[in-house]
Amino acid sequence: MTDSLSRRQILWVAAGAALGSVASPVFAALPAGDPKALSGLITRANAALERHGDRIAVRDRFAVADFSAPSWMPRFHLVDRASGRVTPLLVAHGRGSDPAHSGWVRRLSNEPGSLASSAGAYLAGDAYIGKHGQSRRLIGLDPTNDNAEARAIVVHAAWYVGPNMVRDHGKLGRSEGCFAFSETDLALVMDRLAPGTLLYADRA
Repeated sequence: MTDSLSRRQILWVAAGAALGSVASPVFAALPAGDPKALSGLITRANAALERHGDRIAVRDRFAVADFSAPSWMPRFHLVDRASGRVTPLLVAHGRGSDPAHSGWVRRLSNEPGSLASSAGAYLAGDAYIGKHGQSRRLIGLDPTNDNAEARAIVVHAAWYVGPNMVRDHGKLGRSEGCFAFSETDLALVMDRLAPGTLLYADRA
């Protein structure tokens, strides 16, 4: 499933328009979920793109993880800044963020051993083969996620992510803080989230 925003709409959001003043056509073009939350996170992602400057080599696209949304919704968004296309995917959050396994992120943490998801801007690093198969390293760029490398927070596929999990259990399983995707979505994420690309994660 892919939804579209016009280039003008993406640039409008990128300019930091206040959530309450963004016009409804932008909201209508955004994927399912809370459109104000997503447009706000896209604004923050664009700000992070500028804030971290030359560290972000890929400038024409980024990814946004909306941890305001529950795990049964596609809340990881691949955003193409040039075309305005937004591709939403399922992604798991850390078990430390959701101890009761409700499907909702209750807290975000950067602490080692927390098993929680972290907020902030990440830089996509090298691909490697690990215990979860093909994976991508992530570098935390903000004080809220600068332990990402030490915590081994990465992108990988997991059996507990996918439409069948949502159908059978009403939610996804939980990671140990990593961004875990379905096996069928991983190739797309690895391609679009190439080294030097920004990933921004937070709650609205």
